[in-house]
This record gives sequence, C-alpha cells and structure tokens, in this order.
Amino acid sequence: MRRSRSRGEERLSLLSAVGAALTNREVLQHALDQAVSELGGIAGLVHWSCGPAGRRTLRLVLASGLPLAALRAWEEIREDEAPLAPARAVRDGRFVWMPAAAGRAPGPGQAGRPSLGALSASTTVASVPLAGPDRPVGALSVLTGPRKPTGEQAGFLRAVAHWAERRLSRPAAASDAGEAPPWWQQRPGGSVLQQSLEAVKVGSWEWGVHTGEMRWDRAGRTLLGIPEDYQRRIESWIDLILPEDMPRVMAATEKSLRERSVYEVEYRVRRPDGTTGWVLSRAHVELDESGEPVRMVGKVWDTTESRMARESVGQALRFMSDAFFAVNRDWRITFLNVEAERLLGPATKVLGRPLWDGPAGTVPGLEDRCRAAADDDRPAGFDIRWPTDGRWYHIRLVSVPDGLTAYLTDVTNRHTRAARRAEAERAGAEQSARIGELTNALADAVTTRDVVDVVATHVLPPFGASGLLILGLESGRLNVMGSVGYPRPFLRSVDGIPAFEGYRLLNDVLGSRRPRFISSAEEYEALFPDLAGNPAIAGKNAWAVLPLTVSGNAIGTISLSFDAPRRFSADERALLIALSGMVAQALARARLYDTEHARAQALQRGLLPRALPTPAAVTSTVRYLPASSGTGVGGDWYDVIPLSGERVALVIGDVMGHGLAEAATMGRLRTAVHTLANLELPPDEVLAHLNEVVGDLGEDSFATCLYAVYDPVSRLCSLARAGHPPPLVVRPDGGVQCLDPAPDPPLGATEPPFSTVDLRLPDGSLLVLYTDGLVESAARDIDTGIAECVRVLTSERGRLFTRPAPPPHPDGTETGEVEPDRMEPDGTERADRDRLDRLCDLLVGAMLPAQQLTADDTALLIARLHGLPSGNIAGWPLPEAPMAAPLARAHVRDQLRAWGLDDLVVTTELLADELVANVVRHARGPSHLRLIRGGALICEVSDTAATTPRIRRAAETDEGGRGLQLVSALSQRWGTRYTAEGKCIWTEQPIPRAHAAS
Repeated sequence: MRRSRSRGEERLSLLSAVGAALTNREVLQHALDQAVSELGGIAGLVHWSCGPAGRRTLRLVLASGLPLAALRAWEEIREDEAPLAPARAVRDGRFVWMPAAAGRAPGPGQAGRPSLGALSASTTVASVPLAGPDRPVGALSVLTGPRKPTGEQAGFLRAVAHWAERRLSRPAAASDAGEAPPWWQQRPGGSVLQQSLEAVKVGSWEWGVHTGEMRWDRAGRTLLGIPEDYQRRIESWIDLILPEDMPRVMAATEKSLRERSVYEVEYRVRRPDGTTGWVLSRAHVELDESGEPVRMVGKVWDTTESRMARESVGQALRFMSDAFFAVNRDWRITFLNVEAERLLGPATKVLGRPLWDGPAGTVPGLEDRCRAAADDDRPAGFDIRWPTDGRWYHIRLVSVPDGLTAYLTDVTNRHTRAARRAEAERAGAEQSARIGELTNALADAVTTRDVVDVVATHVLPPFGASGLLILGLESGRLNVMGSVGYPRPFLRSVDGIPAFEGYRLLNDVLGSRRPRFISSAEEYEALFPDLAGNPAIAGKNAWAVLPLTVSGNAIGTISLSFDAPRRFSADERALLIALSGMVAQALARARLYDTEHARAQALQRGLLPRALPTPAAVTSTVRYLPASSGTGVGGDWYDVIPLSGERVALVIGDVMGHGLAEAATMGRLRTAVHTLANLELPPDEVLAHLNEVVGDLGEDSFATCLYAVYDPVSRLCSLARAGHPPPLVVRPDGGVQCLDPAPDPPLGATEPPFSTVDLRLPDGSLLVLYTDGLVESAARDIDTGIAECVRVLTSERGRLFTRPAPPPHPDGTETGEVEPDRMEPDGTERADRDRLDRLCDLLVGAMLPAQQLTADDTALLIARLHGLPSGNIAGWPLPEAPMAAPLARAHVRDQLRAWGLDDLVVTTELLADELVANVVRHARGPSHLRLIRGGALICEVSDTAATTPRIRRAAETDEGGRGLQLVSALSQRWGTRYTAEGKCIWTEQPIPRAHAAS
C-alpha cells in the first residue's frame, strides 16, 4: 500500500510542476497518460459534452492505447445511456467502475451500434467526471482489467480530473485565443509537455507497418540517444538493440501483429555514445478497414535504474539458503534461485514455463492454495512434502503486483521428530482400535468363510503377514477351513492329515496347546528335520502357529506366515495369543451355523423341483440363487405344471421371511398348488385357495404368488398375481412388455376375489417370471430393477428369436420348413433351451453381480410359449341323440387318417365312442368333440352338464358301468375339467415321435 501511495503522490507532484503554457489538449493528454499508468490500464478516453440540453451527447475528443477496431464504439455516447461508464459518471457526477460490455447490446434506435471490437470481454472502465461551471462537461476514463481499482487508485483518478479541471479553467493559451477552433480539434504540440515527458524518461514512437517508416518524438530520441537527423526507418531502431535481445524483441513484435494484441517487451539498447541501458516498449496496433495492421503507436520508458535494482536484489535472492521462486500472473516461472533450481529444475529449462508442468504440479493441493493466496492478496504459509527429494518444506506465499513469490524453508527435522512422537501415540491407539475392530468384525462373522475373511483383513496387514492357514479338527483329522497366500500343492499336503501323528509341528501345537514362533526357514528345518521341504513348498520364511481352543478343547490351529525371516517381540506374541482365542470362539460359532445352514439349504433344495417337465407348449429354464448374506434360507419357489389339453401352468412365489419355517411353508404351498392345478381350477380360484392356506398359518404369515395358465390352442395366457412383481413379456418382434396393473395384495393379507389378466401372446413369445430378489435391493428400488431387466432383454432381442436354418431337401433344395424331429432335444429345442440358459445367466449376471452380496433369495423362470398350428386341431359339434356316437367315430377315423395316425384309429374310436355314450346317457344338451395333435393325441368331449363322471366297480351281472374303466385302460391318462359352459372329459394317448406336432 505504501508503494502505491508514494507513486501516486509522485505523479501528482509531477502534474503540479507542469508549466502553464500547455494547450487544452496537452493538459488532457498529460492527465490521461498519468491516469492510465497509475491504474495499470490498457487505454484511456476523454469525452466532451456537446449539444442542447436534453439531447446532449458525449463525443470522444482524446484516446490513448485504444485499438482502431474498438475506437468507433466510443466515438459518441448519449448522456442518457446510463449503462456506459462515461455517461453514468457525467450524469451522477461521481466515480464509476463497471464492465466495458455493459449496455453494448443494441437497444431501440441503436441498431448497428459497433461492438467492443478487439477488447476482451473482461475489460472494465473506471470513469470520473470533468466538472464545469454549473455541470460536468466531460469524462476521463481508463480501460483496465477485471480487478476493481483500489481506493487509492480511485482517489488518484479523481485528483487527476481535478487538476485537469483547474488547468482547463485558466485563461486559454495563445492557440486557443481569437478564432481558434475548439481545443479538442487542435493539434498536439508544445515544448512544456515534451519537457515533462523527458523528465520522467518516457518517449513516444510510431511505426508504419507497410512503409517501414518509424518516427520518434524528442523525448524518445533523448532516451535512446538518437540524433535529430536520424533516418526515419525501422532499421535505425533495430541497430540499437543488443543482438542477444533481438530474437525476443522480434518474437514479441510478430506476436502483436499476428494477434492484434498489445505490444510489450523489455530489452537492452546500445546508444550511439556507447552506453547501454534497459528500456520498456509498450504499444497498440492500429488496423485498417479490413482489419489488417497498418500502424503501431506506442511509448518507451527507461528502466535501467529499476532493472539494476532488481538485479541486485536478484543476486541476494539467488544465493540465499532458502529456495525462492517467482511466477507471473500466467503462473510461468520468472525467477528462481540456486536452491529453487534443485527443487524445480535448471533455470535454463524451467524459466518461462508454467509452474505446474514441473514437480510442483504433483504436490497435492499446492495449485489450489497458490491460486487462493494470489486471489486473497494476503500472505499464506503451510508445510508440503516435495516429491523430488521427499523432504518437508514450509512454503510462504506472497502476492505481488506481477504475480506470486514463494519461499521454501527445509523443516524435515521438525517433521521427523513430530512424526516419531505421533507414531508412538498412533501405534498404541491403533493396537487398541485394531483389537476393537477385530472383535466387532468377528461378532458379525456368520460363516467359517466370514471368519477367515475377517482374520485376513484385520490380522494379516498389521503384522505384515503374507499367509494365513486355518485348520479345523474334525473326526481326528485336520481339514483346511480357509487359507490365504499358500500354493495349492502345499494345501493338498496338509488337508485331511491325522491330527496327532501326521505333522509334527501341528501335533506339538495341538498336543501342548501352546503356540510356536519360528523366525526363519533354518530354524524350522532344525526343529523339524522331517519337514525340511515344507518351507520351500509353502514359500515362507517365518511362522506363528497358534492353537485354537474353546472351553479347554482344541478345535484346530491358526498359522500366520511371512515371506521374510522375522523376530517376534514379546508384545507381538502376547497380542497374537490373545487374537487366537478370539478367533477360536468365532470359529466355533461359525461351524455350528455352517452345519445348520447346510441342513436348511438341503431341505430347501429338496422342496424345490429337481427338474422341470418338458411339455410341448413351453420350453423353460430356471435359475435359483440362495441369498449370499443373512442367516436363514428363503421361501422362493417355482413350478411348471402340465395340464390337460396341452395347457401348462407356470407358477412362481415367495414366502416372506427367512428360516426353516419359511422353507417349510414354501413346501406346503407348492404341494397345494400342484393339487389345485390338477383340479383344473382357473388362476383366480387357485390364489383364493392358497390364500386360505396361508391364512391358516397365522397372522404373521404372508406370501406372494403368480399363477399363469397358457393354452397353446387359443394362445391365451391367463394369470393372477397376489403381491408378486409383474411378469415381463418379450414378443417375437423384440418388444418387451411389463404388465402394468398393480397386483392384488399378498396371500394372507387380503380376501378373495383375485383379478385375472388375459394376454393373447404370439407364438414364440417369452414369459419372464422372477421374485423380488432379482430386481430389488437396499441400493435399488423395484421399479429401477424392473427397468434394468427390460433394458437387458431389449438388448438381447436379436439373439432370442434366431431360428436355425431349415434342413435341405434330399434333392438339394431348401424346404423352408423345420421337420418335426428337429424339435427334439438334439435339434431346435436344444438350441432354444441353450439360448434361454444364456439369457438366464445374462440376466442374473447383470442384476446380481458376483461380487454383490444379496440379502434375499432369487428365483428366475423363463418360458418360451409355443402355440399349436391350426392344422393340429379339429372339432365337431355332436347331436343330442344316440347317433352322436357313430358320428364321432367317423370324425375320428377320417381325421386320424388325414394326420397319418392310422395305428391309433381303433383305440381312439373306442375312446370317443365311450365318452360320447357317457354324455348321451348321463348328461344333457349339445356336446362337442375335439382332437388335438400335440405332444400326445388328445380326445376331448364337452357337454353342458356339471356332473363329474367317476369310475364305478361294476358287478359281473351289471350290463353297464365299465365304460370309464375301458377309457382308463386304453389311454395314457384321462380326466375331467370344468369349463364356462359345463365340463370336458379328455384322454391322452402317446403317439410316435415322427408324427408329433411340429
């Protein structure tokens, strides 16, 4: 702050010393130069108020450093154009600072207003009014960067304006008297201004880019030592520059012309009198109407004294004991001393390069803290560890006008002492925390695998061990319960060995129940010569072998091993012995759990289907995944149940909760579903009966279930849901449909009726059934999971409906059809099942990654639905008269011969005759005969009566009563199902594979 005030006071004193013979233009020019220099601006403007009251405009009368492309935007400003800084300063009569771009968008009546041109969007304007007798008569403005001028700078700008006001209020100079034009139209000149410029060692110059002409004012010639009769060519100036600085000067010139940017460079000149000095040139480029550079106008300052001062300070800084470096506003290194070169690199390589390209860029957080220090303008200090030498340094950051400086003091010794104290304190705290963490983790461990993982995570790293081997004593043998870091050959050699006779080291530990600590392979071989090869097989060089004892009984051993030889301290031995006792207790609990869990899982697997049936109407595959976390088995189940008439029931359900009780409930529900399905009940009635079963189990028993029946003849799928997630339907065109309506409440939580949804599905559609374990977890809600399933199925649609190429005809032509025997397991059906298996694995892998623990069981059932071709179905109405039986036999005979099933004609005629005769004798109303050629030959006779036929034991003297006995003997299976109109009696007969429906 002191430096800024001193400089401003010097400038004001210089202004006060300027003589009285200046013209009005010279007054403003001198004030403008001082204002731009003090505020570090890029350009300056002076506007004068013109025109009648109410319509006054501010006309640009003087400009310094403003590019030609931006000059037109400031030539004339209306005083009521408040968003512009000069207009607001005149209107409000005060200092104003605001962005240059404010208000530049064309408004009403301002169409075509020029833009800021070459000015940056971050340019701001500081303006003060020039006061007249009764109102401001103009404004003095400085264009600068985005940073707001300080209070001292704003005060200086007001002081400069007051000085200009006083000078302009004096009697006009001779050039202003008489009929002279207004002062802003006068040409600059006068020796007083030149003398003041010479006093501050500032010169002006102008260079014509195309003509090569270069003019210097008297101050510039005096500064550079150029004679008055110099050749006004660019070469006269080039000859003054020292050859060493020439490349840098030319590069700056070329960059300014190429980028139309401000020109600034400091270089050395060799004057004609033989003296050498430093000068700083700054200029702006003027452009022609096409935007090409035509002229460069600028100023030159003598910086020899300041340069010498900087160099003397630099010498002191360069050889100081602490590292020191400086960067500019672009974070490029401008100076570094000898000690800093050791940290950042040689000056010849790093000067001018960004600081963050070197080692400093790899120090965590250094860049952010440096930028914060530069923005705050306040010193900051903190400790860092330097990456090149690994030592600690205290870095002090000081913001300076041109950038940032940094001092680095080596504080490694202080850090080392502090680190040792902290390490000792931390070691004690870590040991207590380690035991606490291990205790909590072992308490949470459920299975033996969990215990092994806990020991590997919480015991091996603190001791630096590389191997873990836990052996459990079972039936007089030691079995490997878990291991880390041991090769398979070694594990095979110790797995299952006799407990007290097969391995001396383990025998000693088990027999004495005392640990053994072996510090090297040589010690191992000396103690156990018969086991001399084991260290090489195991690849270890030190061991801690401890017994696992619970209630005084040995249940196994635990071994920690190390890659390198190691001496165990007394503290380490005591800690390992204490830890082994905790591990033994956890293993004892885990072994009990493992036993019970294995029994529960065996029960659960026994209650689920061993294999799915393979009806002709569906090709199905299933996946069941028990939960990978938790303590109990689940109650998820699934079923595929063949029904009459080639229909198939698809079932999936989930008993809420985990444990043996839930698994048993699942088995009861599955049995009930099979019973209800055999009664041929519709889906809503099946769920109603299941709801009674669950309700009888207690108020806390609930289950979800989806029951679907698919009829391949009508291709209608009827389903009902009780609290279960919706099925997904993948149609042959690849579209994936999710059943939208909300399900009924779970079984045990509601009362019938249950709603039924009927879906007519094309041949080849996929029905995807699943339990909530597939789509719902703690990290994902069920809607998100279902959407992810839909995404996976959609991405696989191209592979789900690819059919194998049809077989060629014996004569070499393509038939275009798949032969029926290609649908057998060794053909298309097997390929389709393989595709469904891959889809199951893909869904499970996408929804339940291998590394993800699941808290719920998961069941997934995917079925491809096969509709029966219309040619495989035949039906006829029958009259309500005795003649219905011979008519039925005729229909059977003709249809079976058409299907090529001549071998089944006689048997089927007898079956149809008995079924029709039974209807004629015992039922009423019209009847209907239907034949279906599917996986079997099905003969159905329907009527409108609700009575169910049953087999009676006929006496030898009875004339009737043997019809259904004959039906049972001739058919593979038979039965009755109820329909909306009455009932249907059906029979099934096996047919040769070659004649099965394709």
